[in-house]
Amino acid sequence: MATLHHYPLCPHSRFIRLVLGEFGLDAALVEERVWERRREFLEMNPAGTTPVFREDSGLAVPGAGPIAEYLDETRGLALAERRLLPEGPGQRVEVRRLLDWFSIKFNEEITAPLVLEKVMKRFMGREEGGGPPEMSAIRAARSNVRYHLRYIAWLMAKRNWLAGSELSYADLAAAAHLSCVDYLGDVPWDEDEAARAWYARIKSRPSFRPLLSDRVPGMAPSAHYDDLDF
Repeated sequence: MATLHHYPLCPHSRFIRLVLGEFGLDAALVEERVWERRREFLEMNPAGTTPVFREDSGLAVPGAGPIAEYLDETRGLALAERRLLPEGPGQRVEVRRLLDWFSIKFNEEITAPLVLEKVMKRFMGREEGGGPPEMSAIRAARSNVRYHLRYIAWLMAKRNWLAGSELSYADLAAAAHLSCVDYLGDVPWDEDEAARAWYARIKSRPSFRPLLSDRVPGMAPSAHYDDLDF
């Protein structure tokens, strides 16, 4: 069995967990507290970031983007019409564009600061950057969620899924990031019905169930986090 080195509220790790679920692939999960900079983990990924996918052969693939591309190259054809990275060049560009939007822009503006300030700092020592949360960063991230929800709604007004007619990596990346923010109770779902309806479709997929069972020690999720009907 392959191994996925991850952190439960790392959105990039959650994206790959969703991808593995959609592919029907099992992987042993190894939790990495990246701030501890474990030597064996750094040997697989000198950047010290999650996720890292490790094959039985010993091949280690670091980073959500490279892992997604690797899985498509090695297993994608077997999915046929359920392939998560479409065959058409223009369609692939759109999926990759949105993958970058959520993996970089959404992460920098929302997920990374919220998870750092509200979760990771609780477990990090002072020398590792731990301490009380910076409330200005939390307020800014909460404000940014709203226009990203509006963008999702704008995309869904003319498409069946975010990047086109079929479920793709774009949907899974967006849902992975929103799931982290939703765990923390910082998504104003009542403000955008279209975005909420799209997320409910993703949330009800079998690949999503393992994420809904995740729990951070000492921090319960929002009341509706694992409720498929919100």
